[in-house]
Amino acid sequence: MTDGVEEDNVAFYSDGEAYWRGRPPTVDAMLGGYGHISGLDVCASRKFISQFLGEGPGKTGQTRALDCGSGIGRITKRLLLPLFDRVDMVDVTETFLKRAPAYLGADAQRVDNYYCSGLQDFIPMPGHYDLIWIQWVIGHLTDEHLTNFLKRSCAALRPGGIICIKDNVAQEGVIWDAPGR
Repeated sequence: MTDGVEEDNVAFYSDGEAYWRGRPPTVDAMLGGYGHISGLDVCASRKFISQFLGEGPGKTGQTRALDCGSGIGRITKRLLLPLFDRVDMVDVTETFLKRAPAYLGADAQRVDNYYCSGLQDFIPMPGHYDLIWIQWVIGHLTDEHLTNFLKRSCAALRPGGIICIKDNVAQEGVIWDAPGR
């Protein structure tokens, strides 16, 4: 990697971290002001992921999940903990992870690890997860770092485990976030 590209990556990640450090640890902030869609989002995710859970071919266990870009734990609380015995959370923003146990309530005892790391640097434990959930966070990685993170994630799966990436797509054109949003 050239020095210029490395400097661009440092600025890219520093800008992202600064943005999230400036957001309050709330569901509305995690969703960029669209907190009202949280219920619909979780319902659709549960319907999707449920078809892959259980016993038999094409199914995965429900022992342990990893929530990537977890924030305060919106997905951990409403999607993963109802479906999995144990969950680990990873997010780049320490204040979000510190707020997570209070947000999760009694179920926080079923979260084993709160990893404070960007996904570009995070190395999940090999052979550890039935599900790795990556939602609305891949745009915060360079293509190279995303590719490398997905390779590390594949190694972190238990036999039959799955990686689920949920992100936004546009059917017509692209709507860019305003600078600073």
